[in-house]
Amino acid sequence: MLTRRYVLQRAACGFGMFSLRAMAAGPLAPKQPHFTPRAKRVIFLFMHGGPSHMDTFDPKPLLDRDHGKPLPFKRPLTFAEGSTGGLLKSPWKFRQHGQSGLPVSELFPNVARHVDDMCILRSMVGDSVAHGGAVLQLHTGSNTFTRPGMGAWFVYGLGTENQNLPAYITVKPGLSHGGAKNWSSAFLPAAYQGTSVAHGGILAKDLKEPVEFLSNKELSPEQQRYELDMIQKMNRWAADRRANDPELEARIEQFELAFRMQTQAPEAFDISRETDATRRIYGMDDPFTYDFGWQCLMARRLAERGVRFIQINHEYGPGNEVGWDAHSELIRLHTRTAKMVDKPISGLLTDLKARGLLQDTLVVWSGEFGRTPIAQAGDGRDHNPYGYSAWMAGGGVKGGTAYGATDDYGYYSVVDRMHIHDLHATMLHLMGLDHERLTWFHGGRNHRLTDVAGVVAKKALA
Repeated sequence: MLTRRYVLQRAACGFGMFSLRAMAAGPLAPKQPHFTPRAKRVIFLFMHGGPSHMDTFDPKPLLDRDHGKPLPFKRPLTFAEGSTGGLLKSPWKFRQHGQSGLPVSELFPNVARHVDDMCILRSMVGDSVAHGGAVLQLHTGSNTFTRPGMGAWFVYGLGTENQNLPAYITVKPGLSHGGAKNWSSAFLPAAYQGTSVAHGGILAKDLKEPVEFLSNKELSPEQQRYELDMIQKMNRWAADRRANDPELEARIEQFELAFRMQTQAPEAFDISRETDATRRIYGMDDPFTYDFGWQCLMARRLAERGVRFIQINHEYGPGNEVGWDAHSELIRLHTRTAKMVDKPISGLLTDLKARGLLQDTLVVWSGEFGRTPIAQAGDGRDHNPYGYSAWMAGGGVKGGTAYGATDDYGYYSVVDRMHIHDLHATMLHLMGLDHERLTWFHGGRNHRLTDVAGVVAKKALA
């Protein structure tokens, strides 16, 4: 039987002819889902720092009534014990929107127009009160160990629809609170790891044109192909002497992907072809919303080009101070931060729907946790992983609904508790994957994104 490695090793001439065939049969080849999927791709909108749920998507009338009073039950473990006060009502009004009448804070006037396509998850729960563990758990399912990023699991399960672009891309990720561990492949083959585009410390307006860093102006494609063939010949020589070296196999495949990316990636990242009207709906006509608007536009462009898992990140960075992490100055910081993302996210949902992409694209919005209903440092809120909000929209989601509930003050999840494992199980389910069957044997046992837990939130599905 001719193995893939045997063919590559013996192909001293014309190696480039085999590269596409090898990739098509390799780990990134499209795979059949476990059952009929509702979505083909994921766009994950990460809000680093922890948005306050009772100020955005989970109104709490009793907070208004009992403003300033002590919390009427014992506090759980917290991140910052000092400088806490009484109950703190939301400074923002909630209004009902859409045919469903779902209430949304005035912080999100544009996103609120899309509630009929959204399922607001009001009962999210995590296990860490600190950013590092919480961010890691949201991205990988574990708050203590290095595990594959959720995008890596999706690509492992489904492969990719575009052999000329990475299957898993994270745009402007943060370098703190886990950094690259949040999008790594860990013990999965390296072919499944995320590809980062810039990082949160760089503004989109300062990025070089994609043609400059994705193409080689000094060598012709034929010269580059010859150079790569020589490199790959050495890699195959090494592979012949190492039994079952997944890292070397991944290196061979990634060199090939990098070469092919020159044909499509510059075009994918070139927004000059977008109309002024399209740019405006993403807020790219305003310097204040340009940065996240660029990310949202990139998410749509990558989605329509077959990228399986796309993450965009609202990070700490220039002009963003501490992001959503409002331990103090809640009004100033949340007003500023919400304005940065509200119009761009609305533009993304509008554009996806207009192009017929929303029906098979799962859009997920979440921070690593929520915030407390009691005051900190006067007008701030501490971390709260015990009950907070996220939302899903698009492929297979039951729009115009709220799933679960927190208590009357928004501290604990009390109805249809949705752990991060449950969120991951639900996302995988919408993509046609059974989270209990999507496993990888490592270290003496099978592993999965949801560890040994996870329940699909069927009430959130259409």
